[in-house]
Amino acid sequence: MSFPELGLSEGVLRAVAEAGYEHPTPIQKQAIPQVLMGRDVLGCAQTGTGKTAGFTLPMIDILSEGRAKARMPRSLILEPTRELAAQVADAFEVYGKHSKLTTALLIGGVSFTEQFQKLDRGVDVLIATPGRLLDMVERGKVLMSNVGFLVIDEADRMLDMGFIPDVERIVGMITKKHQTLFFSATMPPEIRRLSSRFLTEPKEISVSPPASVAETVEQAMAVVQPRDKRAALRTLLRTQVVKNALLFCNRKRDVGVLHRSLERHGYNADALHGDLEQWQRTETLDKFKAGDIRLLVCSDVAARGLDIPAVGHVFNFDVPTHAEDYVHRIGRTGRAGRKGHAFTLATPEDGKYIASIERLIGTRIPRVDIEKVAGAELGEETRKGRGGGRRKPDKPAPAETDGRKEESRKEESRKEESRKQESRKQDGRKQESRKQDDRKQDDRKQDGRKQDGRKQDGRKQDGRKQDDRKQDGRKEDGRKKERRPKDGGGRKDSRRQRDRIEDAPDHGNTPFGKTDQVPAFLKRTAG
Repeated sequence: MSFPELGLSEGVLRAVAEAGYEHPTPIQKQAIPQVLMGRDVLGCAQTGTGKTAGFTLPMIDILSEGRAKARMPRSLILEPTRELAAQVADAFEVYGKHSKLTTALLIGGVSFTEQFQKLDRGVDVLIATPGRLLDMVERGKVLMSNVGFLVIDEADRMLDMGFIPDVERIVGMITKKHQTLFFSATMPPEIRRLSSRFLTEPKEISVSPPASVAETVEQAMAVVQPRDKRAALRTLLRTQVVKNALLFCNRKRDVGVLHRSLERHGYNADALHGDLEQWQRTETLDKFKAGDIRLLVCSDVAARGLDIPAVGHVFNFDVPTHAEDYVHRIGRTGRAGRKGHAFTLATPEDGKYIASIERLIGTRIPRVDIEKVAGAELGEETRKGRGGGRRKPDKPAPAETDGRKEESRKEESRKEESRKQESRKQDGRKQESRKQDDRKQDDRKQDGRKQDGRKQDGRKQDGRKQDDRKQDGRKEDGRKKERRPKDGGGRKDSRRQRDRIEDAPDHGNTPFGKTDQVPAFLKRTAG
């Protein structure tokens, strides 16, 4: 089957031909006709099989008619990382160059001003990470009421990174009836349950077993002691024909340590992790694609969806703790039909993680010895007694039976139920904590009321005492008044009291001037 048989428009077919593609990949053969028919799609395919073009090409045809309004995008594509979002934007530029569609890229680490300007002019395709999109919505720069086409890419990674609550909130803002596409490299049970909420009678497309490894990738694993890992890596870099390679570490701190170690030993290396600014990450990737950087030490931020076809080697310096991450890491090599090599450096403590990975991919990873580096055995493979240091011979793992698959599903179900119970317990603890805080707050309020009551009682008591003092003062004043004579007091009053009329001598009817008390010159004389 060729691209013209898929029903794509002439402009899209011309762009595909100019990009150098002649035949669609299996997932493109199945997905593109379904998307053009307007159906929801749940697509599962391993990395490097063309999932991005599987939804990009039909979207260009569907959106070719119509016009976008200011701040009201016509379609939305959600990506878990900035790098993936940038790659999808590049795909639209390549395949949509003969159309008049406008696109906008909303990712963190970039200035808001340019993004605001594009949204104000109106965009047909909005490509965003959940965090930056919600930020724009809260600022009133994006309205979701006109979205008629929704794509959730790398849905399982969205789940792993904790973006599902944000995705649910975003989907709830889309009021218009829309077509939804789910694309992912793995399909765990949680994603299937989530798809039943977002998709309506979806067409399920799976072109390979979930979480499978491409046949073009040659895998190998060496088990060494932790102190020998850097020496083992340098030996592999010398003995293998490495044109370029991605080296994965589990932690950002280890990315910096390994990067500096390689530079000290004369290797052309650089680092890529989530703490870098967006312009630094973009510049580093561009240099790696151009061949200016030979070795790129990175965290899992670079494992999802990076389309660098010419990557020849992938080295897992650390064994990933999640089995699905192993599939995504080694999926960066062996793309587009090229031959790829994936080496994993494990320590004896990584036994349970390797067992989980081998159960997921359904095969045993071949063990290899590294020259001049002492080997070791995984914790689950160590023999007892003498000869424990000898390595077990490599035997192909038997195919997983239906009973084992069923047991694996039950185990996943038990784990999910355990997570839910733990979540309920945690919610109960939070609720009980809130109740205790409410009780403490009520007690504080009650103590405050009691204290206010005591203060008020104290004021009343002080008032009563003051009234009693005033009343006692009035009584004392009354007693003083009673002790004073009625006609006054003091010295004058005593003098007046001595001179009162009733104290004068009684002369009877003796006329004035005839008494002895009257001076002689005042006495009357008979005339």
